[in-house]
Amino acid sequence: MTAAERASSPQRSVGNVVAFGGGHGLSAMLRALRRLGCAPTAVVTVADNGGSSGRLRRSRPILPPGDLRQALAALAADDDTSATNARLMQHRFAGDDELAGHAVGNLLLLGLFEVFDDPVAALDHAAELVRATGRVLPMSRIPLSIEASVRGADPARPGDTVTVRGQHELAVSTGAVREVRLVPDSPAACAEAVAAIGAADWLLLGPGSWYTSVIPHLLVPELRSAIVASPAQRLVTLNLATESETSGLSAADHLAELTRYLPQLRADVVLADVRAMGEQAPLGLAAESLGARLVTARVAAADGAPRHDPAALAAALEGILGSNKPILGSQVDRVDVR
Repeated sequence: MTAAERASSPQRSVGNVVAFGGGHGLSAMLRALRRLGCAPTAVVTVADNGGSSGRLRRSRPILPPGDLRQALAALAADDDTSATNARLMQHRFAGDDELAGHAVGNLLLLGLFEVFDDPVAALDHAAELVRATGRVLPMSRIPLSIEASVRGADPARPGDTVTVRGQHELAVSTGAVREVRLVPDSPAACAEAVAAIGAADWLLLGPGSWYTSVIPHLLVPELRSAIVASPAQRLVTLNLATESETSGLSAADHLAELTRYLPQLRADVVLADVRAMGEQAPLGLAAESLGARLVTARVAAADGAPRHDPAALAAALEGILGSNKPILGSQVDRVDVR
């Protein structure tokens, strides 16, 4: 069975799941879903311009492979060969030469993009190398860039709004984001991603960098329309801490930013870490504005780092997505605000 077939086959009582995002947040979500026996479809942002991906993009007009690689590794099967292949994909070259800092998987995907001349076919082939439990798709077949209007990004002009260009530059910028945009504007969506959204039982937004990993999906017209039209239930998973790009935003503000870019967005559940959500009342009202119930759980890493623990996240998702296995009441607190 191919990765595409595994992603579209019946998956216990969870159903077909499409997860949107990029980077470590999406990776944690995919690892959690695998623990539930789910074979999700990951729809990944393609605007990264930092690190190894940025270096490769400056050399060749390709999709940035880094977030795609991380998603493939997160969905890798547990057998020895698949696990070894996944570790190899994640391996970064040391040293100070031209290979230093590149991940093996980024170079592998670069080669596959050229061999197959189609990023989806290339990703499906890479998925077979790790026997991925699910499918990884780009949100668009063309490489994109991100730019934003940010007030206070220039320390010399703290009261001015300036344009910050590049996903990496936005991720590390200071100031308040006034608007985020894709370049080129209104890109074509990956057709396979649109089809997956239409066949989904659940659509999952977050966790992940809000302006550079989550919201970009809402800026692709066909994805935006497919999300609104989909009969699937929707889950929004909030981050554990603000980042440079979201400095000053509360948890409730994060939800408001989603509806700012997609006013028609409705959700069924908002999942927040019980220790990181801030004031519950404003967040509950923000969830209610989406038509959602607020669910709180302990989903952060036990060491206190601001990252989701896949096992804890899986425990929370189990009760939300409709698994047959019960979840301990002490782990999840449902706050129904409807």
